[in-house]
Formats: sequence, structure tokens, C-alpha cells
Amino acid sequence: MASMFLCFTLLFINICTADGYECYSSTRCLFNSTELQDIEFIRSYYYNKIEHVRFSSDVGRFVGYTEFGIKEAEYWNKDQAILAQMRAQKETYCQHNTDLWYANVLSKSVKPSARLHSTMAPGCHHPAMLVCSVYDFYPKLIKVSWLRNGQETTSDITSTEEFANGDWLYQVHSHLEYMPRSGEKISCMVEHASLDEPLIINWVPPMPETERLIIVGAIGLILGLILFVAGVIYRRKSGGLMLVPSSGS
Repeated sequence: MASMFLCFTLLFINICTADGYECYSSTRCLFNSTELQDIEFIRSYYYNKIEHVRFSSDVGRFVGYTEFGIKEAEYWNKDQAILAQMRAQKETYCQHNTDLWYANVLSKSVKPSARLHSTMAPGCHHPAMLVCSVYDFYPKLIKVSWLRNGQETTSDITSTEEFANGDWLYQVHSHLEYMPRSGEKISCMVEHASLDEPLIINWVPPMPETERLIIVGAIGLILGLILFVAGVIYRRKSGGLMLVPSSGS
């Protein structure tokens, strides 16, 4: 799988309510592995939503972005104790937390669930469109492909990007526009790190309306015949138990 570039952010917000001004800082760790050289520690300072000064471990010092921020960066860069403390955060703060994330979150995987259904094609250019919806998987990287009679097809396919559910899990949807052909087998194939083998869902076309009505009518006829025969048998048994008085009594 391709390496992932990840970050987590811890915000400390201090709001000055007297005159309605706002200042806050944001601490971020950007990483694509647990190795120290693959981690960047960033501390940004904002005033009324404008970043005015930043410390980056890749730069090793403070950088100002506004007139006030430049003066503030010059002042902090003269203090070796502050610089040493900020430079140490890459290892003491970021690397410590990335180890925890890889051990408890990033190295885990969740198997996807998939649903294959039909819908109307936009503009009605094609008489049919199939949708393969894949839900609740992790990590994000996934492959959804279409098979026609066991062979992968790449035409008339549109897919959404993988998007987050908000609970660390993802979902994706792939659409196939097709012309129905008699006897053709269409399948959706899902490949993911959590699966030992690809997940394949076969499309089962719905029964035509005329055939459905014929089957429903036949079932109704059979049930009616069964009830009729059962009623005849019940009457015959009931009639055999009746006592008829003799004419001489």
C-alpha cells in the first residue's frame, strides 16, 4: 500500500472577550512513519484567524508572517532555551504520539461491507445503472472494480472518492452503466487490506413484472386449490360422524 501522510492537531484556544479579539495556538504533528526523520512538529500562533508566527522542526526556528509576527519571531529566536524546548517537541511529543497511533489505530484494519443495487441512469442514456456501495472500512485505500462474465471491465464506470464517515471509517460508491444482455453475469469486486481474498458480490436481476405476476397468480391458484381440497375432506369426515334417525322410530 502507498504510504500515508497523516497529522493530528491539538488546539489551545484563549479568547479575549473584553474587546471581542481572539488569539490561539495550534500544535500539529505531520508524519508518514514512526521514524524521527519522517516527522515534522509545527506550532502556529494566530490572532483573529491570521497566522502571525510559526515554529517548524524542519526549519528549526520561528518564522513571522506579519509585521508583529516578524518581531515576535526575532525575539524568540534569540532565546536558546525556547528554541531548545520547541526542537525537543518533535521527539517528546510527536514521536511518542505517533507510536501510540500506529500501535492502536493506523496498523488496524476494518473489513468493508458491500451492497449492490440498481438505480436510474442520469439522463436515461442507458437503460440500467448498477451501484456498488462499500461501507465502514479502514484504512482508506481500497479498490472497487467491475466484472462482466468474470472479466474486469473499465468502460462506463464512475466512482466517488473515498470519504470519511466521521468515525475513522470510510465509504465509497462505484457506478456501472450497462446494457442488459441475456445470460450475462455482472459482479462487483472489492479489494482491501483487511480482506484475505477479494470480496465479490454478484448482481441478481429482479424478476420481470409479467413473470412475477404469473408466479403470484400460480401460487394463489395452488393455495386456493389446497384450501378447496382441505374443505372437501373436512366436510366428508364431518358427515361420516353424523347420526341419522331411522324412519321407524
